[in-house]
Amino acid sequence: MTKNAPIFSNHGCRLNAYETEAMKELATAAGVDNAIVVNTCAVTSQAVRKARQDIRKLRRDYPDAKLIVTGCAAQTEPDTFANMGEVDVVIGNTEKMDPATWAGMAPDLIGQTESVQVDDIMSVTETAGHLIDGFGTRSRAYVQVQNGCDHRCTFCIIPYGRGNSRSVPAGVVVDQIKRLVDTGYNEVVLTGVDLTSWGADLPATPKLGDLVMRILKLVPDLPRLRISSIDSIEVDENLMQAIATEPRLMPHLHLSLQHGDDMILKRMKRRHLRDDAIAFCQEARTLRPDMTYGADIIAGFPTETDDMFANSLALVKECDLTWLHVFPYSPRPGTPAAKMPPVNGKLIKQRAAALRAAGTAQVDRHLKAQAGKTHRILMENARMGRTEQFTEVLFDTDQPESVIVQAQITGFAGQQLTA
Repeated sequence: MTKNAPIFSNHGCRLNAYETEAMKELATAAGVDNAIVVNTCAVTSQAVRKARQDIRKLRRDYPDAKLIVTGCAAQTEPDTFANMGEVDVVIGNTEKMDPATWAGMAPDLIGQTESVQVDDIMSVTETAGHLIDGFGTRSRAYVQVQNGCDHRCTFCIIPYGRGNSRSVPAGVVVDQIKRLVDTGYNEVVLTGVDLTSWGADLPATPKLGDLVMRILKLVPDLPRLRISSIDSIEVDENLMQAIATEPRLMPHLHLSLQHGDDMILKRMKRRHLRDDAIAFCQEARTLRPDMTYGADIIAGFPTETDDMFANSLALVKECDLTWLHVFPYSPRPGTPAAKMPPVNGKLIKQRAAALRAAGTAQVDRHLKAQAGKTHRILMENARMGRTEQFTEVLFDTDQPESVIVQAQITGFAGQQLTA
């Protein structure tokens, strides 16, 4: 592999994918070639294992390339990757966003670069949200507005990979979205590690709802604004107002719920109780009757009894959740939960399967209820688009790509609607 553009392998969340796109631009500008870049995830031990497997495979496929490892796992355990014979350079989450880092990877500087470049992420006070003008399909762009997290949930290593919460100023976000709309995007998704903490570190400490209202007011030509995963207990009045009054804010929220039992929530060091989650879901749906919810739920958290798990299972219907992300608990070294009494591994798998089955039933219920309804659908390709609730819709004839079309739902197949 000579004189080729760097190859990037992305692991983990949407924010990682965003940053991978930013790194592509930085590496190209610096003239980097003959390189492989692996952007790792640290959310679970399995994610780290997958990154290591990927690194070994890439080294076999590209034996002469310079192999660079970055991302959250590189930040939290740099020695793990530095000690791999396949790896040439390890860079942290702050360093990967610095143009100077990539300038040091240029061909004429190979061999002069420090092999481990990972500084203290907790000392970082800004986030580089202005690096790229979104990414995604030509119909939907993702815009980073926040990074890091100030909370310390007992199962989570991510704050140590991302640092404390930092916000992109509203003016920068608005300017970025204006550019995206001018280039033809019909939907923008706001992303971050802990979105509802946006603004806490900015002058006058604005809230996420203030940002949403400002975007919708100052970018009137934006057809759709969507927000990714939020912590429902931190939702502010303006965000609830936007849910109630702004049709351009999409009626789909992904909630970081994690569990449905109060004792487990306390042991997780979450900031809400089950009644808080139920009350939020009921209120938001009262304000916006077509609202749908996704949610993260962990199965088999340490000390979880059958009754505690039953509360999580019941929460699926009590909150009327549709799109579940179920995570079988696995201990993450360095977190308090890893020292708690574990649940039997077989039982964890059984409980995760039960949650997924409940989620499948909820999806079927949602899809059946759409038959005969008319939806506005943003086309991602000629035959598939998404409703405002983010449900996929398949067409039997070609539609104009990246355009919002109106169509009647005829039924569903699998987890997709048909029109």
